[in-house]
Amino acid sequence: APPECPFCGEAAGRELEEHVRARHGHLLGAPGAGNGEQLYECPMCSLTCTNIQILEEHVDLHLEEHNFSEECYSGVGGNIRDLELAQRLQIEEDERQRSEEEKREREEFKKLQRQYGLDNSGGFKQQFLKNMEREVDRGRMQPFEYHKRKADMMESLASGIDDGKTKTSGVIEALCKYYQNENKDARRVWLSAGVDHFHSSLGDRGWGCGYRNFQMLLSSLLQNSFYNDCLRDTTLIPSIPKIQSMIEDAWREGFDPHGASHFNNRLHGSKAWIGACEIYSLLTSLRIKCQIIDFHKPTGPMGTHPRLFEWILHYYSTDNEGGAKVVCTSKPPIYLQHQGHSRTVVGIEEKKNKSLCLLLFDPGCSSQEMQKLLKQNSDGTGLKLLRKFVGSLKEKQYQIVAVDGVLSLEEKAARCRASQVLTSEKIP
Repeated sequence: APPECPFCGEAAGRELEEHVRARHGHLLGAPGAGNGEQLYECPMCSLTCTNIQILEEHVDLHLEEHNFSEECYSGVGGNIRDLELAQRLQIEEDERQRSEEEKREREEFKKLQRQYGLDNSGGFKQQFLKNMEREVDRGRMQPFEYHKRKADMMESLASGIDDGKTKTSGVIEALCKYYQNENKDARRVWLSAGVDHFHSSLGDRGWGCGYRNFQMLLSSLLQNSFYNDCLRDTTLIPSIPKIQSMIEDAWREGFDPHGASHFNNRLHGSKAWIGACEIYSLLTSLRIKCQIIDFHKPTGPMGTHPRLFEWILHYYSTDNEGGAKVVCTSKPPIYLQHQGHSRTVVGIEEKKNKSLCLLLFDPGCSSQEMQKLLKQNSDGTGLKLLRKFVGSLKEKQYQIVAVDGVLSLEEKAARCRASQVLTSEKIP
């Protein structure tokens, strides 16, 4: 409430001082008590002064104190209001940032789902048809070819057998001949048993490398009578949708429940990427003995992995230490995985200076490029597609799946139980 005048009680507000002087100046002085002196009483605190100027200064102090208090009160109130406003603005800013962060997280999650084929956008069949339609629209495919390839694709899906249109055979044999005649810097060469190369098609481009590498590995196992009993129900190379169903069957048997939950126990009809754990589960469900080796950190300078090369050399050279320069082993190829891609190791070179070079089949390499390796008079330039030296593999982490025999039914059951807490062997 506005301050009241101490003389008349009228509300005077901030003009109290002027009000007192103008309306009640005559009351500031009062007669003394019998001694002839003029006494002046303060209307605010009853202090008696003998000098009007002293009283005026005294009253001024009261008025200044009152104004100061009022200003302080007003200032504190203003500060409180400013603080409340700042807090409210901060709360609104925090909510805005939290909302934007949640939106970014949702978008990143959807991006990852799309990247790894978990966005329910369809699988091999849908992508194959969509990409063929795009080729027709761009004039790169005739309508009659579209219908023929669609019919072939539907037949392949119905049978569960790969149509073989992305397969190149005979490369390992061509490599063997080349190295036998090559007299440059290769000291020893070890090659896998026969392996067919499979590359990505219109239906799995961008996500099918894991499946294509499994087809490569299986193509070698099917040529080895040692694995006939394990593969009696798989005599031909399965299509990608069929491989997806085979992995789901392995999950239903109890293999790798943690990994299965990552895919919601469903691969068929999706573009989901698979990796070393899915390959391990599938092979083990077929009673094929294998192991996952995890090269979880670089073991050489500049982020390289010499231990990976040494392990692969040991894999191929064990029991194959003969004096021949080129050793065509009975060893199956090796599945090689790193973040975002996988390839198939089909051999290894040891140079005269003792350096090592892996030979890799890449699903991203087309049949046209692989066909160049089949020329008997090759000068070796095509080998650039396959050769990877230690300095070429510099991902942070690699995993391999290596086949090394056949499992009994009891061993398969034991591995199924163990896969429920599946861990790979890590190379220190």
